Amino acid sequence: MVVGHEQKHSSEFVEEQKVDTDEKHEHVNSIEQLDQFSGIASGQGDEALRLIGVERKAQFSEEYNRRLRRKMDFLIPPLCAIVYFSQYLDKTSLNYASIMGLPITGQNYNLVSLAFYLGFLVWEFPTVYISQKLRLAKYLGANIVVWGIVLMLHAIGTSFGAFFALRFLLGMLESCVAPSLILIISMFYKKNEQATRISWFYVMNGLTHIFGGCIAYGISFTDGKRLAPYQILYILFGGLAILVGVAVLIWMPDSPVHARFLTKEERIAALERVRDDQGGTQNKTLKKEQIWEAVTDIRTWLVVLTTMLTSIPNGGLSNFSNKIIKDFGYTSRQTLILSTPGGAVAAVTTLICGWYSDKKNERMVPIVFALVPTIVGSIILIALNGSGKKGALLFGVYLVYSFGSALSTVYAYNASNTSGHTKKSTINAMTLVAFCIGNVIGAETFLPKDAPAYIPGKIAIMVLLIVQLFICFLLRWVNLRLNAKKKARIEEEKARRGWTDEDIQRERDKHAFADLTDKENIYFVYTA
Repeated sequence: MVVGHEQKHSSEFVEEQKVDTDEKHEHVNSIEQLDQFSGIASGQGDEALRLIGVERKAQFSEEYNRRLRRKMDFLIPPLCAIVYFSQYLDKTSLNYASIMGLPITGQNYNLVSLAFYLGFLVWEFPTVYISQKLRLAKYLGANIVVWGIVLMLHAIGTSFGAFFALRFLLGMLESCVAPSLILIISMFYKKNEQATRISWFYVMNGLTHIFGGCIAYGISFTDGKRLAPYQILYILFGGLAILVGVAVLIWMPDSPVHARFLTKEERIAALERVRDDQGGTQNKTLKKEQIWEAVTDIRTWLVVLTTMLTSIPNGGLSNFSNKIIKDFGYTSRQTLILSTPGGAVAAVTTLICGWYSDKKNERMVPIVFALVPTIVGSIILIALNGSGKKGALLFGVYLVYSFGSALSTVYAYNASNTSGHTKKSTINAMTLVAFCIGNVIGAETFLPKDAPAYIPGKIAIMVLLIVQLFICFLLRWVNLRLNAKKKARIEEEKARRGWTDEDIQRERDKHAFADLTDKENIYFVYTA
């Protein structure tokens, strides 16, 4: 069964022999045909093999692929964006509620802030492995609908115990979001497209900050006779989440193989687009050896450390930034409006870092770009504390928000630098666990006894992010060193076997959807 392509043909897709991709028995090429050093048994490969087989059967022109990418861009990134918009809005709702009549104050407020990340932490690994066994987008959509209901229930809770339990459940339900979206983007887009697309949904963190602040400001004018302002906030945000969940259940594709918005030909093209990246799509078999490789890979722990250190500012700022701004001498309503430019800074830096990351094929350098303004902003807030220079202090707060794009680039790093579905799921889970730990540390560095200036928390942000700069360069060096070793090994195989460049490309094609890890697959290239 052969599908050929001539770029000058008007249809841009010519079949040399009749293809029926539903007749899976005609795909006689199996994983057993891989080069002998792969050691992969039949049936252990990617689900994409059901549709396109081991060897490349089709070629598509650049114009065809551009049109296909544009079609995917109109559906997948917007859906990912509204999911992330809802998640960040719901997660930071407590920050708005804290100055809108929330009955939880003092150390109880800190514990309620912490509860979200405890739930996130407890459920991260289970939710990632459950999603691997199920239809990814359907599992994500169901979680969103349920967390919308949980968020609305915040409106009837008044006690510390009720809020703690609800925030814990919210964290559990939202823990599936980032791993799911990273997997979806990595399945549909090439490595040099992933950081940009991830930035398109991660930018919602900044835009949500603007939107949420404006909505909270409007709600603050209600008289509060029937419902307190914070209760109205939770009902609105929860209802929005339910609508987003329904949209995901209806329209979000689970993988290119199951993408109903694409034709059969386009599904094949979508898979062939990402073949050379060697990242694969889905495999529902949980492989213990891939889990072991993930936890013994030094790169995994450097990513974990990177994520934790860049998440510490988030843990503090997502729950305490409004309190910090209010301490400059503003009213609650003024604070809600004055906090919104920080979201604009986060949004702009996220888009710029995502674009640069794909343009230059870099992941660590954009993280450095994101962290330096945060370090400078922290220094301003520490140095000018108590000076009464409101404008300079606000400028410092806004600079601090640039750190957000660092985590977006970490997500892109995971998408581009990990292969093997179970390994990818494991590393995504470990990354999000580190995210939780960082946020817990961040929340606990802003203690009531340090209010209202929170100087120890600001110093912690500054010092830890300076350390993080060195970790970025170390991780970049490790990836470049591994690429050099892989290149040398390929040249050895080429010389030993007398292979041509065409033979190497054929072997690369065979390995693409074998569900090999990045270490097992010598054709996998790391992005620095």
